Amino acid sequence: MVKKKTSGKKQKEGVKTGKGKAANKENDFVRPGDNGNTGEAVTEDTAAAGLEEKLRETENKYLRLAAEFDNYRKRTLKEKADLVRLAGEEILTELLPVMDDFDRALQNLDGTNEIEAIRKGVEIIHTKLTDYLRRKGVKEIEAMGDEFSTDMHEAVTKIPVDEKNKKGKIVDVIEKGYMLHDKVIRYAKVVVGE
Repeated sequence: MVKKKTSGKKQKEGVKTGKGKAANKENDFVRPGDNGNTGEAVTEDTAAAGLEEKLRETENKYLRLAAEFDNYRKRTLKEKADLVRLAGEEILTELLPVMDDFDRALQNLDGTNEIEAIRKGVEIIHTKLTDYLRRKGVKEIEAMGDEFSTDMHEAVTKIPVDEKNKKGKIVDVIEKGYMLHDKVIRYAKVVVGE
């Protein structure tokens, strides 16, 4: 009878050590990272619930990120539109005093016959405008007597010249050209000798 007691103990120990779990293995899930030594098993329902929670967190993060990006896109589009719309504001504001000078000159034209005074007034306005443009990086393209260059000049016409040193060179400037820093913003319209 001692044998029966011993075999009963072995059966109970078998259940404790996991040998008797073979029937439940189909319904249990061991967590990733567990080596099975701890005996900690998670049911499939618990694992699915954990994965669903992670999926919800990931979806929330994605939705927040998408909303932030959409807000950023809208904000930058608005800023860009405002920049384009108001880009010339500073330039135009600084040109207004020059316009005021022209208005004063036109008012004084009727009251005076002195050509020299009118000429000096126009020269002052011209100097003021030229200085403003220079401060903004605009400079005149010097063309008279230079070699013709398609990078800086636009030939309006060619005329025959007697002097050999004027052939291929600019002999007259019809309209001045201008550069903004290193970029040509208006080509000089010139007459080239041939």
